[in-house]
Amino acid sequence: MTTMFDKILIANRGEIACRIIHACREIGVPSVVVYSEADSKALHVLQSDEAVCVGPPAPLESYLAIDKIISAAKETGCDAIHPGYGFLAENHEFAQRCKDEGLVFIGSGAESIRLMGNKVEARQMMIKAGVPVIPGMHASAADAALFAEEAEKVGYPVLLKAAAGGGGKGIRTVQKVEELESALEGAMREAKSAFGDDSVYLEKYIDCPRHIEFQVFGDTHGNAVHLFERECSIQRRHQKIIEETPSTALTPETRIKMGEAAVKVVKACNYSNAGTVEFLFDKSGNFYFLEMNTRIQVEHPITEMVVGVDLVVEQIKVAAGAPLSFKQDDFAQTGHAIECRIYAEDAASNFLPAAGTIHYLKEPTGPGIRVDSGIYSGAEVSVFYDPILSKLIAWGPDREAARKRMIEALSEYVVLGVTTQIDYLRDVLGHDEFIEGRTYTDFIPTHMPEWSPAVTDGDNLPFVLAAGALASQLSTRANVSAGDGESGMPTPWETVGKWEIGMGS
Repeated sequence: MTTMFDKILIANRGEIACRIIHACREIGVPSVVVYSEADSKALHVLQSDEAVCVGPPAPLESYLAIDKIISAAKETGCDAIHPGYGFLAENHEFAQRCKDEGLVFIGSGAESIRLMGNKVEARQMMIKAGVPVIPGMHASAADAALFAEEAEKVGYPVLLKAAAGGGGKGIRTVQKVEELESALEGAMREAKSAFGDDSVYLEKYIDCPRHIEFQVFGDTHGNAVHLFERECSIQRRHQKIIEETPSTALTPETRIKMGEAAVKVVKACNYSNAGTVEFLFDKSGNFYFLEMNTRIQVEHPITEMVVGVDLVVEQIKVAAGAPLSFKQDDFAQTGHAIECRIYAEDAASNFLPAAGTIHYLKEPTGPGIRVDSGIYSGAEVSVFYDPILSKLIAWGPDREAARKRMIEALSEYVVLGVTTQIDYLRDVLGHDEFIEGRTYTDFIPTHMPEWSPAVTDGDNLPFVLAAGALASQLSTRANVSAGDGESGMPTPWETVGKWEIGMGS
């Protein structure tokens, strides 16, 4: 019988920290969150059982400070750490440090994370495992002549990619040989700055692919499964903003082949816990291994909606030593789900991040609607962190039903005080090419390069004025200085603004 953890420390912030708190409560395990000085009144702090301040706002001094996080876990009696996504989630040194300190890292082993974190080593491993990879270099290099030789072999255009990269950093597209040397220098500089490693390699550029990933899960008992695909082709600056499942591009036969390849990846690197195998899918129906994300993904909720599994709860159980609670044959995709990432950013200004106070928040509700949120009315959106505010998920019995529900939900989503790209997301979902399922990674630059918000006719003016009045009232929370004593957090009575008891007749 598996022994469950006594207490889990959540080494993250925002909506994913709140998501993990809910999973811990689902299975009756207390949780502790860490926070920076900038996040003292963040939602994950307000929702947690315990909270520990680990430093100033800068991530290197707080959410990336391994010594401080380990100390917080030990001081609060935690025996496991969940890293969420981002920050330390794919840091193999952190995973190893947890093990050395007698703490369970809720994720895969350090060596699996290290192997899959290096894109060149991962490519080499996949070739040995029989998983198709994009034609290109099998090792990183710094000699421009070697890159020119390989580019000539696979044919232009080509991609230069950081070996230790992710998140779109250290990537350059090269159309012809004359551009290669300067592009290589730029990619190496960016890779060094972003990852502390200037190793770069070359791949064939796949024209207008789809970005399709498979949710995978392994355990320490040798079991490995996939939970089907997610299409993540709607991206800005190599960052996903809309995801859906199932993909409109896959036939049942292709889905089976890609799923089998994804499971091969899990077994090849001896991976345990939740992960994601990412593929590029070209217009001819060929697929190629892109990378493996050794963590829970931002877009995991859409898989949960169509498969009916709580992936975060399963993460915790597997980390505690339990075998997977399901087998491959247990799964089927039911209905269709779409996720929109809600960011504090200006889509009309090249997605420039926004910051400020959320004066008023109204989240959508209704059948098939889910909101994974890290904000509330009065919350501060900091300049120090990724500007994701929440994730809006819509499920329907088919794609069109899910799409319409999502558009309606976006129309009901109100955030006043900071700029969001909600209008932009609604326009993407209403675009003819999206409706027809023709979603490729160049969708945004091809179909919406000069987007600007539509001018409204004033029909919503009464609502906006009412919301503004309420926002003004709620803004009084910003003047709260003392809060509830030692924690410095506002009490519920202090957050509602001016109020009085009315006497009935």
